Amino acid sequence: MASVKPLQIGLTGGIGSGKSAALDAFKKAGAAVVSADAVVHELSKPGKPAYRAIVRAFGEGVLVADGALDRASLGESVFKNAAMRRKLEGIVHPIVRREMKRRVKAARGPVVVVDVPLLFENGLESEYDLTVSVSASRALCLKRVMRRDGLSKAAVARRMSAQLPAKEKEKRADVVLRNEGSLASLRRSVGEYMRAFDLIGSSLRRSSR
Repeated sequence: MASVKPLQIGLTGGIGSGKSAALDAFKKAGAAVVSADAVVHELSKPGKPAYRAIVRAFGEGVLVADGALDRASLGESVFKNAAMRRKLEGIVHPIVRREMKRRVKAARGPVVVVDVPLLFENGLESEYDLTVSVSASRALCLKRVMRRDGLSKAAVARRMSAQLPAKEKEKRADVVLRNEGSLASLRRSVGEYMRAFDLIGSSLRRSSR
């Protein structure tokens, strides 16, 4: 019997929306998960494919003393320079997407939730059965990122401007997951959606037998 694909959920959200917390909540609720941030981090370690490609493109000036990528400095540079950002994305995104597809294919269970930060910006929504956008007010997102990363308001605003506005993501998503309360509240919401997704994924498996 041919293997049955799990229900594939594309999870997105702007910077500071709480997308990573939502992904973790889906994992705790029983979903298989694939994190783009985790894949990027892994493939950007010294000697890994993204690392080698970035150093070839930008030179050793993007490295710190121990040879690792200076991620903070590189991030600040690309969000000040749109052409540089596009160049970096053109290098990294194909490498990351291949690895993410491999991990999704290897996922087990009725539901896999995939964290895709630029889901709508890169036109990837058709690759998923359903899309979920994690959303919060701009003011709250700014506050969260400034506190988390120690960045200025202007620096965070530059990062936000590189993504679709939250309202546009909400319009394009199948499900909007509001995240303006406590972590416990977010986890409750995720649990409710996960029960529905699990039912859909399980029914797809039964119907394919």
